[in-house]
Amino acid sequence: MISRLLRPIGLAMMASLVAQVGSSSLHAAATPPRLQYDTYTLPNGLTVILSEDHSTPIVHVQITYHVGSKNEKPGRTGFAHLFEHMMFKGSKNVEPEAHTSIIASVGGQSNAYTTDDETVFWESAPAHFLPLMLWMEADRMATLRIDQSNFAAEREVVKEERRMRVDNQPYGRLNEIIYDQVFTVHPYRHPTIGSMADLQAASIEDVRDFYDTFYVPANATLTIVGDFDRVQGRSLVEQYLGRVPGSDRPVPRDIPKEPPQTAEKRVTIETPWPLPAVVVAHHITYDGHPDSYPLHIASKVLSDGQSSRIYRKLVYEDQLAVAAFGGANLVEHPNLFYAVAIVQPGQSPDEAIAALIGELERLKTEPISDRDLQRTKNQFARDYILGRETIQQKAGALSHAAVLHGNIATADGEFEIFQNIKAADVQKVAQTYFTKENRTVLTLMPGRGTAGQANR
Repeated sequence: MISRLLRPIGLAMMASLVAQVGSSSLHAAATPPRLQYDTYTLPNGLTVILSEDHSTPIVHVQITYHVGSKNEKPGRTGFAHLFEHMMFKGSKNVEPEAHTSIIASVGGQSNAYTTDDETVFWESAPAHFLPLMLWMEADRMATLRIDQSNFAAEREVVKEERRMRVDNQPYGRLNEIIYDQVFTVHPYRHPTIGSMADLQAASIEDVRDFYDTFYVPANATLTIVGDFDRVQGRSLVEQYLGRVPGSDRPVPRDIPKEPPQTAEKRVTIETPWPLPAVVVAHHITYDGHPDSYPLHIASKVLSDGQSSRIYRKLVYEDQLAVAAFGGANLVEHPNLFYAVAIVQPGQSPDEAIAALIGELERLKTEPISDRDLQRTKNQFARDYILGRETIQQKAGALSHAAVLHGNIATADGEFEIFQNIKAADVQKVAQTYFTKENRTVLTLMPGRGTAGQANR
């Protein structure tokens, strides 16, 4: 009886919702609450962000060092990622591997990660253990153990990680090949994990110099979010991290700028892979540039998932590829948009290349529909809101804005920017960046090569 009464109402409601989804007037979610925070800099140069959040009795501590693989010199790649490992190998008052176990013993979690632009260490624990977390971060910032045995052991761990994640995976070196071919001087051309040769050649003196240069208070941002009092939190930060000595030398930022590409580049490479792969890549701008926001939209429309234009065209409609993917890699310095197709057996790599280029050209000449634009904005609104559910996510948003944008206000300001993008903005960035002169086309053919031999 209840189900018969509800069914007509449910169908009517469903029809109404479908009509709204099909309408270009459907609006995204209302702007979420702004993050509340204080930010300041200690005398030793450490940037501090404090954000009270009493929703759970937990505190999240994150230290972001503004150093990633782009800060490495030729022949010395992989150091930032190696230091992600070394920072857990003990300090003056903490034994090797004890940092993680101590946090776990009080009911917390901790980990770290490295990118092209930054190295991040974090821990979450019950709120009353905030002094412990700050003490341990200060201890390893000031007194990290860097001895030959720890260094040699951790270098072997990183080399094995590279074998597992890159060298021994089908298409595992694809990303490395793309960046090595498209970039000429900027260190984005080498992978974060580093090369085997560079890891083997590294000396303990090199490692100590890298630590002394980049793992200093003036190159770090401490973000604390959770159930604490900001006045007390500030006192604790000064008590523990304020005592870490500052560095007398400035952090070097002499990173080579990639020159503009002025002519199309086409390269064929022999690889030990089962199926051909083709890549179309274009240089694009950096994260936070006004063009980066419509480029995010363009990336979603072109290559985000199985409903994207590139996947539908190459996999479903033309059946040229068994997989197609890509996207805009928007980071601190200008980077790449690239699209990849794994070519279907019996199909032509040249046809797959033409199809990829055709979809990029279509975005230049044919504006996306209002419905597709609004759907993409709604997806961003969803991701934006769900990406701030936890105190760790909130800390990540604040840290990203402060470190990579150099402007913490962007942590809240980007939501409205995305919601105000127009179809013409997306078309304009496609016309700006997806040009023939700015294009690199790679064809990766199965063979006996080592995925690094190019036939130009």
